[in-house]
Amino acid sequence: MSDALINGLAGAGGGIIAQLITYPLQSVNTRQQTERDVKKAKRKHGTLEQMCQVVKNEGWGRLYSGLAPSIVGTACSQGVYYYFYQIFRDRAEAIARENKRNGIGDGSVGMLSSLMVAALAGCTNVLLTNPIWVVVTRMQTHTKNSNKSQPGHSSIAPDEKALDPIECPPYGTGHAIQELYDEAGIQGFWKGVFPTLIMVSNPSMQFMLYETMLKKLKRKRALVKQGDTGVTALEIFLLGALAKLGATVVTYPLLVVKSRLQAKQTTTGDKRHNYEGTLDAILKMIRYEGLHGFYKGMSTKIVQSVLAAAVLFMIKEELVRGARMLLTKGGTSTRRTRPA
Repeated sequence: MSDALINGLAGAGGGIIAQLITYPLQSVNTRQQTERDVKKAKRKHGTLEQMCQVVKNEGWGRLYSGLAPSIVGTACSQGVYYYFYQIFRDRAEAIARENKRNGIGDGSVGMLSSLMVAALAGCTNVLLTNPIWVVVTRMQTHTKNSNKSQPGHSSIAPDEKALDPIECPPYGTGHAIQELYDEAGIQGFWKGVFPTLIMVSNPSMQFMLYETMLKKLKRKRALVKQGDTGVTALEIFLLGALAKLGATVVTYPLLVVKSRLQAKQTTTGDKRHNYEGTLDAILKMIRYEGLHGFYKGMSTKIVQSVLAAAVLFMIKEELVRGARMLLTKGGTSTRRTRPA
């Protein structure tokens, strides 16, 4: 089994577990990012309070709306990313070794090369998996109020008794896909792809910071313990958390723009709430919400992203280590049992 495949499968497994643990935070954060009512946004409800409101008004299930396609998306995204990352990384290391033989460099992959490797893997991942995340965003931002009476319709008089509304069927993956296709056709599944491609800098920064810190830690460990470069799961957890924290703070405004574009566009005629593209969304957010609008839900995102990244790195490294041990033992036992 190739090293790229091992890393791809381990990344998918770690990503799924991290997603299951942090999904309610992700759902609330997506709602915070796509909230376009300025008066409502200024009330500053805490994350836990918003989670309680969702549970009270819509039920526990709404915190996990879109979980199924999200797990598929996470497995695909992490698998694709780590697979291509390892392929590009192996190529970069081969080039670095070749340069060392020619008297250039020390044979290690530099920071710029690590950034380029992560960016290439990220772009490949975005182009292949963006449709899944558009559907997930639609499902996370859908509320039970979505299909209620639109503005402009006559309201019921105070002294009249309203009839109980007909319960709408559950908003599932199929509903989200059909709604998106009816609204924008096939190209609708790549909504927000431009800011997402720019956001490739997030995992690029994340992995650059992670590998730089990991390399320094291994060097110090080798000096102290005479060649032993082993790193514990807790240390990997902390390194992953620090790397994700730095990357999230820098790229968060693009994440908000992407969520706004992928969420269902309003049809009430209010131009402030309808975005025609990335630039239009940025300009309208600046005009009607100010710079604050680009950082809605940032505290929630930091907690969710840092926790998810830390869990992902820890589980991925353990899975990779376990897979290599099994392959090594399997190869050894095969050689021992091979007849002379």
